[in-house]
Amino acid sequence: MASNLALRRASAALKARTTAVEPLIYRRYASTATSSLPNQLKDAINKEASLPAADPASDSQTAALVGDQLPYMVPTYVRPMPMFSKGEGCYMWDIENRKYLDFTSGIAVNALGHADPEMVEVLADQAKTLIHTSNLYHNQWTGALSKLLVEKTVAAGCMHTASKVFVCNSGSEANEAAIKFARKVGKILEPSGSKSDIVSFHNCFHGRTMGSLSATPNPKYQKPFSPMVPGFRYGNLNDEAALNELVNENTCGVIIEPIQGEGGVNEATESFLVALRNRCNEVGAVLIYDEIQCGLSRTGTLWAHGALPESAHPDILTTAKALGNGFPIGATIVNEAVASKIVTGDHGTTFGGNPLACRLAHYIISRLSDPSLQQSVLAKEQIFRKHFAALKERFPDIIQEVRGRGLLLGLQLSQDPTPLITAARERGLLIITCGSNTLRFVPPLVISEEEIAEGMTILADAMQAVFAK
Repeated sequence: MASNLALRRASAALKARTTAVEPLIYRRYASTATSSLPNQLKDAINKEASLPAADPASDSQTAALVGDQLPYMVPTYVRPMPMFSKGEGCYMWDIENRKYLDFTSGIAVNALGHADPEMVEVLADQAKTLIHTSNLYHNQWTGALSKLLVEKTVAAGCMHTASKVFVCNSGSEANEAAIKFARKVGKILEPSGSKSDIVSFHNCFHGRTMGSLSATPNPKYQKPFSPMVPGFRYGNLNDEAALNELVNENTCGVIIEPIQGEGGVNEATESFLVALRNRCNEVGAVLIYDEIQCGLSRTGTLWAHGALPESAHPDILTTAKALGNGFPIGATIVNEAVASKIVTGDHGTTFGGNPLACRLAHYIISRLSDPSLQQSVLAKEQIFRKHFAALKERFPDIIQEVRGRGLLLGLQLSQDPTPLITAARERGLLIITCGSNTLRFVPPLVISEEEIAEGMTILADAMQAVFAK
């Protein structure tokens, strides 16, 4: 009842400011919105009748709420019109009860799906017990999570030198801590300050804070906020011949995603990571693996570097996203060589390590580290690949390549996939892009074979609608 009252009030507010708000809404959602002209409204009605999840029309409840709220939001994102209100497993519903199969899992966050019942119980119990203490005091869950992360990492044959953990609130914060820790190590090794360069790689993405952004050489992200933090240098992924020049005596740290997510699902080769590790050893640089997107069993092993020999393991490992299954948390795992250089006051966080986030993450790690779940991820990868092969036969000029591992997969297209994203959404499938003309598949790790088939059928229908001559 309260919800209906709120919608009526929002609708009235929208009508009262039609001339001010409508141009803003429909300019930003030009691909899906319609004006109030009779013919266009008729087209919109016909469209809704023909598509199971057609984007909400201009006179919908969604448009009323968006029109009421959007003027108060800093415009850092351009969102399509659906407004989501409920999730369960691999599905979400918008406020008008349209149902969507979610192949995005909140950008590789909801590994256990939406509203996981056991996670909800843990969340509610801890919320009734203790939410926040600050890092001025001990709580039982920060240390328990740190211990579990180290033990599970080593037991999985990953980062064999893992020793200690800094718990924070996001992936950007985890990478920011890693960059600071590498700088501190460099300062101790070379007190003059000359050993301060950080190396990263083109097409990477490490975050939006000034340090993590400086490690993300994308002009679109960097230019509005330049100058960047000084001392960052960029190389090309898998270019072994350039490593000796790229990583030198002035390098304090190297940060790399074993599989680049935002950059297009580009995988670093084993030989490149081994060579990179060797070069870091030669010059005394800290090697950082950013596994914020590719880690926590998304590739079928606990960490994406799990298949690498110990000679390629990192000094620092960063994680977030799936660590909280939607609740904000991040972590920076370090070895003793790094930990021994960090002292009280070097870094901190107000909310990081709070009991609620850490108890949730402790539970989630216990689920995501299950070998049977990891084996199922590899099996589901093969199911996706069979569907991709069938799509390739139908659309040989559109689909160029399949990349990735586990349930971090990229489908390289020859054309802009933006219309396809809209067409799939309006048929009830949520999917996202990355890199250049790449579809990214990062569904919940608990997705079923039937749900994969359902989603791929929808995608095929959308491709037929968009690309068929």
